[in-house]
Amino acid sequence: MMDSIEDHRFSMKPMLEETFYILSKKNTVYRVKLTEKGLSLQKENNGSVKTETIALCDIIGCRCMRSKRRSEKTSCACHPSSSRKNDPRVVDENSVDKDENDISAYLYIYAYVLKNCKVKSGQKRERMTITLRFRSFDKYDDNMKEAQKWRSSIKYLINARYSPQISPGLSPTGGIGGNPVFDNKLLVIINPKSGVGKARDIFQARVVPILTEADINYDLHVTRHSHDARSLVRTQDINQYRSGIVGIGGDGILFEIINGLLERIDWEVTMERAKLGIIPCGSGNGLAKTISFAYNEPYDQNPVLVSTLNIVKGITAPMDLVRVQTQSQVLFSFLSVGWGLLSDIDIESERLRAIGSQRFTVWSVARLIGLRTYRGRLSYCLIPNERLCLSRNDSTALLTRSISDCMDLNLPLHPSSSFGDCINLETSSEVSDCYRRDSFYSVASRQSTYLSAAGSSYQSLVEGNKSNVQMYGPPSKLPPLSQPVPDSWHVVEGDFVMVHAAYQTHLAADCIFAPDSKLSDGVIWLSIIKAGISRAHLLQYLLGLSSGSHVNVTQTELIPVSAFRLEPESTGSHVTVDGELVEYGPLQAEIVPGLANVLSHRSF
Repeated sequence: MMDSIEDHRFSMKPMLEETFYILSKKNTVYRVKLTEKGLSLQKENNGSVKTETIALCDIIGCRCMRSKRRSEKTSCACHPSSSRKNDPRVVDENSVDKDENDISAYLYIYAYVLKNCKVKSGQKRERMTITLRFRSFDKYDDNMKEAQKWRSSIKYLINARYSPQISPGLSPTGGIGGNPVFDNKLLVIINPKSGVGKARDIFQARVVPILTEADINYDLHVTRHSHDARSLVRTQDINQYRSGIVGIGGDGILFEIINGLLERIDWEVTMERAKLGIIPCGSGNGLAKTISFAYNEPYDQNPVLVSTLNIVKGITAPMDLVRVQTQSQVLFSFLSVGWGLLSDIDIESERLRAIGSQRFTVWSVARLIGLRTYRGRLSYCLIPNERLCLSRNDSTALLTRSISDCMDLNLPLHPSSSFGDCINLETSSEVSDCYRRDSFYSVASRQSTYLSAAGSSYQSLVEGNKSNVQMYGPPSKLPPLSQPVPDSWHVVEGDFVMVHAAYQTHLAADCIFAPDSKLSDGVIWLSIIKAGISRAHLLQYLLGLSSGSHVNVTQTELIPVSAFRLEPESTGSHVTVDGELVEYGPLQAEIVPGLANVLSHRSF
């Protein structure tokens, strides 16, 4: 009921309104209104009215432009166009190539809207450009003032939507149309070796144009060696990156970023403020798929686009981390801990990295044929079923009670087409070069502090004595590895095919491992497969990972726990944390609810 009242109020009181006439079509006008909900586009022609609304949540930015000098000119109030190649050639208003004879000012509004797929079932995000041509006044400066007023209002509403401290409708100057300054700088860290090695090209061709449309500044760092990203975020001043720290690569790049942040002495403040983002360019891309899955975003149609839109929206969701302790180190994990079959497939298939995610399928067949088992001991603190019904907001209480019980301690733990001559609504899955103000290689317009292209300087970080590096983060609430687990824990001994723990829905884009998992629910989902499972059932399990049906396979278990300890006795396998190989031997893990904040899509 409240939504309908708000919608009515916004439609009755537009913040800005403009009427556009079309010279080439008699008696046709367009009325464009801006409200806190978005843009309303109303076409009136000989008594008929057609209205289209572009939701504010789909708009990422806008730019004011003016005509570029050209031989041909148009006398229309607004340039007709239904494709990019027919768009008026425009430049920034201060460009030396501007057409002094054209008094028009252009406002380009960029939106990414949900549309039904034509070939495949489902939906996808498509780019839409709304082009408004202002020429109501006899002077260019007056027309540009009108365009700038619309731009400032749209940008203010976008920022107010995702910043609770800003009141929509009231700018710092006392009214809509103010031009508040928002610090929206990103730190972008690229792993050029991720996946098939295309992360640089993907950033240049597909990410930079969207950042440009959203008017987001960034500093760029391209890693040169393992642990480079970890060293960077540990040693550099990252408080300036209020819009977030974004890893472009696989899940490994975010693993480095998170652990680097938790090696800072100011880790508590840093983790509270830091917004973490991921743009998938790796082989698995489990977290990127998990975030889109959680908010029902059409990831599979265009993973890079959907993930980049999460970044530019700038809103965050809490995410659980897991504290992992081995015999010699402490790590923080956001995805999984594994031993046995799946970890073997992940690590041993590295030699097939050139074929991308298909390497997992190929090596799964190999490991199924040459099936291995490993002896060990697994202990875990079970979460009762009734506690799984708690909301994600109660995840801290869930952890507290679960570990306290196990240890006997009281420790807290729109579809659209063209709108005619005056408004050009263009949809395209490609991003044209003419909209790029910046590129991967243009150091002058975007600061590339650490590494850009040939000719720029790069200095490896000097850390001095590495023994000074210390892992901080929340302390453990579990007994040391040298001491026995509490009597209330469940213990399983024997031969295992695998033990794999996950706290995201997806381990990879095509592997839905824990269908009931949430980003922040205080639960580790522990999958156990003991020796003796038939190859037929194991094949059914592996095939079911793509749909989540593996949870129903006989001779397999998926158990919700808050902590566990793994003690391998036989060798020959691998232990992995977030897909990264760690030392082989005993380890224990415990959930830390909501410790990280990830950039994600959230509907209001």
